[in-house]
Amino acid sequence: MKPNWKTVIASFAAIGLLGMSSVGFAGEPTFEQGRTMFVETGVEAPDREPTWYASMVAKPHAPVFQMLATRGTQGRYYPYTYPVTLKDLVRFHGHDCEGTTHAANAAWVAFQTLFPDGIIDRSVLRGISGTSPCWSDAVAYLTGARMQYGTLGFFRDKDYSHAILLYREDTGTAVLATWKKGINNIPGEPVVLPGEIDWQPKVSMEKVKALKAVVKKAGGNPTPYQVDLMRHYQWQHINDILEHPLGESYQAKVIEDFRWEDWIDPEKTVAKSHTRGDTRLKNYPYRSRPVVPEDEAEMPD
Repeated sequence: MKPNWKTVIASFAAIGLLGMSSVGFAGEPTFEQGRTMFVETGVEAPDREPTWYASMVAKPHAPVFQMLATRGTQGRYYPYTYPVTLKDLVRFHGHDCEGTTHAANAAWVAFQTLFPDGIIDRSVLRGISGTSPCWSDAVAYLTGARMQYGTLGFFRDKDYSHAILLYREDTGTAVLATWKKGINNIPGEPVVLPGEIDWQPKVSMEKVKALKAVVKKAGGNPTPYQVDLMRHYQWQHINDILEHPLGESYQAKVIEDFRWEDWIDPEKTVAKSHTRGDTRLKNYPYRSRPVVPEDEAEMPD
């Protein structure tokens, strides 16, 4: 007897194994580790071999992210995670810089709240950052958020330019994350959460701020030495931070009653976003038997 696939799909939706939200087909609810699905983590060694463009990856507290993805463009969840390190992020971004590492470290702290089991589901995430490509690239790479889907935004309030906000669609949880006061080094920009570090950085943040005010000044004319010195300070600062647990340098806060449109800059959005389709079938039911007769294998249009 040929199955009624509309009935099958509706049944799975009713018990929570299949579902789609109106934005991005996030799926509601997603899997629950150990109950609806078993995901194996740590089955691939992360790339923590230091290189000239990612020396910090070998530091003791350089973050490793366990990412969950789907099989191909119209597939179900993989039953395994793959690891992502700062080295992977540098390759995506194009160069190593303090901003990309800061954003990744802040994301790691936020993920402790969003994904307490350590499995980062990129199919249910949105992200907001400042307009710096260092920060927005880190958010996009770690969350899967994209401008064309309306899931990657930029802060409306410029005071938040060096913070990130990650939103988990299926649970409705939003987390704001940023550095703590004491490792921040952007001239004229406040730290938007109250935490402060209790350790002493090797590099003076006041010296870095003063140097950045010269080197990064539009139309300015820094000396070659100042350009080299700023790069060295940034390299030294990041490696110093990663000698400490990330919770000592970064902080996060759950945003209650979060509304996406309250936080993003409406002038920096795609006017008509696309619907994401590559995660649409992530919770799709499996065949009742490994081998299905031809008359049962056909799906309706």
